[in-house]
Amino acid sequence: MKAGMLKQVDELVFTTSATPEIDASEILVRVGAASICGTDLRIVRGKKTKGVRYPSIIGHEFAGEVVQVGDEVTSFQNGDHVAVDPVLPCGGCYYCLNGMENVCQNRVAIGYEYDGCFAEYVRIPAAFISQGNVIRLPMSMPFTSGALAEPLSCVINGQRKLDITVGDTVVIIGSGPIGIMHMMVAKASGASTVIVSEPNRMRRQTVEDFGADVTVDPQEQSLKDVVMKQTNGLGADVVILAIGNPNIVNEAFSIARKGGRVSLFAGFSKGDMPQVDVNLIHYNELVVVGASALQRRDMKTAVNLIASGAVDVGRLVTDTFPLEQIEAAFKKAESGEAIKVVLVP
Repeated sequence: MKAGMLKQVDELVFTTSATPEIDASEILVRVGAASICGTDLRIVRGKKTKGVRYPSIIGHEFAGEVVQVGDEVTSFQNGDHVAVDPVLPCGGCYYCLNGMENVCQNRVAIGYEYDGCFAEYVRIPAAFISQGNVIRLPMSMPFTSGALAEPLSCVINGQRKLDITVGDTVVIIGSGPIGIMHMMVAKASGASTVIVSEPNRMRRQTVEDFGADVTVDPQEQSLKDVVMKQTNGLGADVVILAIGNPNIVNEAFSIARKGGRVSLFAGFSKGDMPQVDVNLIHYNELVVVGASALQRRDMKTAVNLIASGAVDVGRLVTDTFPLEQIEAAFKKAESGEAIKVVLVP
């Protein structure tokens, strides 16, 4: 089969590989669409290494068609369209037993410990099937939309901790695909005003097209001034940092109102150690939360939101590439000139 192989840091190449063989308890999925995530970029650049193997096939955001079913599998059949939650919790550690399966101590994932989706086919191990990680998609849903159920699920997991309600003012810093998804979910949750900060003109225009109320070019405007004007000097109810830039953490804290909620949603590269003004947290009684991956319930919610049209993630896809052009696809994703880049094997 065709595959994109990560041979070592900074060496992701197109190659051919043996098509995975499944046993009686597994299924084989032909990849219909596989989207490139910011985490994939960090993996290729060696900035994220946990669970990563060399050489291996990476990629974890995908949807496709079941083309082979093991004799013991009764829940799926050939021709089913599916998306897959790539993170498999153990089910028995402290976190799994206390509602935090997304930070399971023993979790493994497709694209890390198991070969991922930058290939024609993906083998889905038995535990992913039995634990509910494989989600059936409506046949009418494009694979490019189904592939984005995973990042949308991560957004849903992150916003659950923020309790966005009707009338809230939400600031999102960064309008890549994750920032735009945050905007859409915040709107669906009832936020009355969503302010998005983004230096890239194309991305600002895109998030405006998706319904952002106010956009800010932080290179030309003061985000804090804009937020304070929009909130009568109080600050935002919720601030979401959707880009892993340690230099703007304090800015995120400074634009939240007293008692506001701040999500450090984006992943930071290993070794990034921002200097934090703890007084901004202390005296303003801020609630600061992180966000890691997703839970299986989020995947089901995401698929339902996409299927209903409430969140139109398909519009985020600006560029598609065949698998043979995986290096060009990654270059495009890294350039900042695209919103979401998708490989179509």
